[in-house]
Amino acid sequence: MSNIDLIVLLSTLAFIVGYGTLKYKSHTNIDGYLLGDKSFKWGTIGLSVMATQASAITFISTPGQAYESGMGFVQNYFGLPLALIIVSAVFIPIYYKLKVFTAYEFLEKRFDLKTRLLGAFLFLLQRGLAAGITIYAPAIIISTVLHWDLSYTIMLVGGLVVIYTVSGGSKAVSITQKQQMAVIMIGMFVAFGILIYLITEHVSFSDALSLAGSLGKLEVVNFSFDSEVRYTFWTGITGGLFLQMSYFGTDQSQVSRYLSGKNVAESRMGLMFNAILKIPMQFFILFVGVMVFVFYQYNLPPVHFKVSNVEMIEGSAKADEYLALEAKHREVFDQKLEAITDLQTARIANNETAIKSNEALVIQYQAETEKTRQEVKDLLTSVDASTETKDSDYIFLSFILEYLPVGVIGLLLAVIFSAAMSSTASELNALASTTTVDFYMRLVKKDGAEKHFVHASKFFTAFWGLVAIGFALFANLVENLIEAVNILGSIFYGSILGIFLVAFFIKVIKGPAVFWAAVISQLVVIVLFKTTDIAYLWYNVIGCFGVITLAFVINLVVNKD
Repeated sequence: MSNIDLIVLLSTLAFIVGYGTLKYKSHTNIDGYLLGDKSFKWGTIGLSVMATQASAITFISTPGQAYESGMGFVQNYFGLPLALIIVSAVFIPIYYKLKVFTAYEFLEKRFDLKTRLLGAFLFLLQRGLAAGITIYAPAIIISTVLHWDLSYTIMLVGGLVVIYTVSGGSKAVSITQKQQMAVIMIGMFVAFGILIYLITEHVSFSDALSLAGSLGKLEVVNFSFDSEVRYTFWTGITGGLFLQMSYFGTDQSQVSRYLSGKNVAESRMGLMFNAILKIPMQFFILFVGVMVFVFYQYNLPPVHFKVSNVEMIEGSAKADEYLALEAKHREVFDQKLEAITDLQTARIANNETAIKSNEALVIQYQAETEKTRQEVKDLLTSVDASTETKDSDYIFLSFILEYLPVGVIGLLLAVIFSAAMSSTASELNALASTTTVDFYMRLVKKDGAEKHFVHASKFFTAFWGLVAIGFALFANLVENLIEAVNILGSIFYGSILGIFLVAFFIKVIKGPAVFWAAVISQLVVIVLFKTTDIAYLWYNVIGCFGVITLAFVINLVVNKD
């Protein structure tokens, strides 16, 4: 990385961190620290909600997801607009009416203390782990670019985020997210523009789309009913609906964003901002990944994108085997490029026979490329069985570092860091809110000075930061990062959502019934996750309806007399 890129990166980060830390470091009451004095308008809320969800993982992992699997991941968000409408119509008015700090306070008012603590505990468990993954993502970048040890990098990145969040509180998190989203969108559009420019040196944009379609990367909607297919229209519109409704309606990292609004109308407008823009934004980021894939059809890609793995195998006894696979990869690339060129010529001539034959050749060579990539991964495992061979999270990073001009590299790295800071700061702020309000203030110290609870919130922010850093040290054991976060949420969100839906709509069911229904349902989801290959979005539906159904049954049994 050049000195110019380093200056761009560090100056952007210094401005954002310094602005949030210094401008909002003074808090005298718990309302100001946790909810920003409920002073925000819909624009700030909308950007804050979007920035909280759009973590560094979004900009590192999502293009890699599209590179390998195409546009189908966008179906994960099909249920989001409807979910946000439901949250705006049902959840927000109740939270404002009860004047709660956290969503889980409502559960005690509706049910009992143990149900409130269960909901809060499930949130702390899954969000505390997810915060570790959002710290791990930007640490990949620093360690790769600067050749630092990943573990030490994780601790450094996590430490900086903790300092920023502890100092600034909710107001700093929300206000600085506006600057962060500006950096993010400018950086991604600049990268996309350069990417299209580089591609059109070889082929027209329409031909690039045709090539991506021929290789199966542009299938946006899949209507398959196979329960083991991860991303389909049905998983998105049902499982995605439940996932997003639980995330936006019951996850404190989002609830705290819109509870900081001036009133119900401002909070609703902030969520509608996301209902309109989230799917297009996710589509755009996936499309960037597809275009990176097209770019690498004309420019030889690495046979394996994770540099540390390549360096390891090149220094091992299997180096010759790796070099042979690399040579095979290069040979297949040349053959595929020739077939792609012939395919373009056939399309210009409108020769259907030649189009079909060359499309078949391109698909065949792409399959050979993927087979060779898998053989490299198998070779890596044969050298060291503990090696993490997944390299999709490094694809977009590799393109940035290798092909983008000086200055833009620093901007793109600033994009990823800005996203990391915004999402992680929101998560730590929400974890601290829940721990302080639902456990410390409820069970340990019910009365005390406002300043004491502000200090307690800062302590719990630092505590959860350390927990997240600890989990981040093991995050390399998970799948593709963007999937890992959604899998983790899907395991827990269904049960949490089931508790809230019973609370809102089924007044006859009491606390003990819903508590035990949630415990049983959560255990069932965990067992299914461990023992089956069900697409993970269905866990949201199973967990939710499990709670509702079991709560009905238990309530009938308990009250049958």
